[in-house]
Amino acid sequence: MKSSNDTSFFGHPGGLRTLFFTEMWERMSYYGMRALLVLFMTASLQTQGLGFTVATAGAIYGLYTGAVYFLGLPGGWLADRLIGGKNAVWYGGIIIFAGHVVLAIDLQNLFFVGLILVASGTGLLKPNISAMVGQQYGDDDGRRDSGYALYYMGINIGSLIAYLVTGYLQENWGWHYAFGAAAIGMAIGLIQYYFSNRSLSADSVAPANPYQGAAKQRAWMGVWAVVALAVVVIVLAHMGTIVIEPVALAQQVAVVFTAIFFLYFGFIYFKGQLSDNEKKRMWALFLVCVASACFWSGFEQAGSSLNLFAQNYTDRVLESGSLLTSWFGMDAIPTVWFQLSNSLFIIILSPFFAALWINLAKRMIDPSYTIKCAIGIVIMASGFLVMFMASQYAAQGLKVAPMWLVTTYFLHTVGELCLSPVALSAVSKLAPKRFAGQMMGVFVLTYSIGNIIAGLLSGNFDPENVEQMPDLYLQIALFSIAIAIVIGLMSFKSRFWEKAGIEEKA
Repeated sequence: MKSSNDTSFFGHPGGLRTLFFTEMWERMSYYGMRALLVLFMTASLQTQGLGFTVATAGAIYGLYTGAVYFLGLPGGWLADRLIGGKNAVWYGGIIIFAGHVVLAIDLQNLFFVGLILVASGTGLLKPNISAMVGQQYGDDDGRRDSGYALYYMGINIGSLIAYLVTGYLQENWGWHYAFGAAAIGMAIGLIQYYFSNRSLSADSVAPANPYQGAAKQRAWMGVWAVVALAVVVIVLAHMGTIVIEPVALAQQVAVVFTAIFFLYFGFIYFKGQLSDNEKKRMWALFLVCVASACFWSGFEQAGSSLNLFAQNYTDRVLESGSLLTSWFGMDAIPTVWFQLSNSLFIIILSPFFAALWINLAKRMIDPSYTIKCAIGIVIMASGFLVMFMASQYAAQGLKVAPMWLVTTYFLHTVGELCLSPVALSAVSKLAPKRFAGQMMGVFVLTYSIGNIIAGLLSGNFDPENVEQMPDLYLQIALFSIAIAIVIGLMSFKSRFWEKAGIEEKA
């Protein structure tokens, strides 16, 4: 594929504009709903919530966010083999929109149907729209990395809009309006995608490695069989014929996902006919995967336990005469607004971190992938040390200042910027070339594992038992630091393996 001369979108191909705004509005819908989930599930029936326990709500939250990442694997397969990336994004967006509409119409009775639709649509849309960004550039186009940086900015702008809009609507208008806003966001994304997708590269349209003939028919039969089975299970569960206990299910799914990770990783390691250097680099990559799962199990407390802490133990009351009170008639900071700290800090700090690694390399200071990941975990853990101190005040019956949570989100964002882009780069550079796509899929499993563990952990943070919170936050911090130390110690060997891999590929 030749390099494109199209510079119509800030010096980038016009197709990036389509993907930028589609992803921005899709992320607005996703993060807007994600921010509300635990709050809605734990709200009392009198306030039109579901009245679930914190443990049940946390497990459902973990299952939902974990499923979003796990379903990206079959979503990518469908695009590569059957329908192509362009159609995958379109149909995925429609399914997401349908899920949000279901939630907005009947939250109490169709809640789980809406969640399943949104998770399924996101699994179809998310991996393929990310892959399509790279397809807008030729192999020798130096704008690719810059294009992904611009695309990532769209993600964070979408999440900022999500928290601002849904947080305000939930506090002032109610749950239905807040969930409905997510549907409107996805609708806007679909409309602009429909009218602008002609600018996408031809590589984004056709399947990359399509099935032909009988193989294609068998694949479609398998797809529809899975869809039919899923519909039957949903109907039976909705009728009460199948009773699902969320905490037990989340525990079982966490075990299954972890087993899949080890089996697939081990299969490639032992049966992939790897060279000695490739096997050594796989060990370094294994440490990165462990770091990733550990990090996200802590980071994803943002939408669950930290969200509940903001609602119940943070002083959100606004002073009379403040801008929000005078202009919008708000008496308190919406609970959801604390989560926008992460998006805001990413937008502000990303350029500094991009420059940091470059400047360190120029000074001959180039930490290994595993060391960078370990640093990210330690910084994330320091956020929980902040929460350990804040929760001690809450345990005494006091409302804590908002800056405790803002500081925690700042530290978690710094940790994210140390680990997340570095881990993705590690997969691309350390994985054997012939298994690059599969190893990225295996790595994505660490997101699912981390999210489900996060949901299970958050179930212990019951606002009714606030006296337990300091110890729980301290345990998460100390366990994360211990994992980081182990990874750091093992990185002395992995440093050589990483360098060997990079030199060999060069």
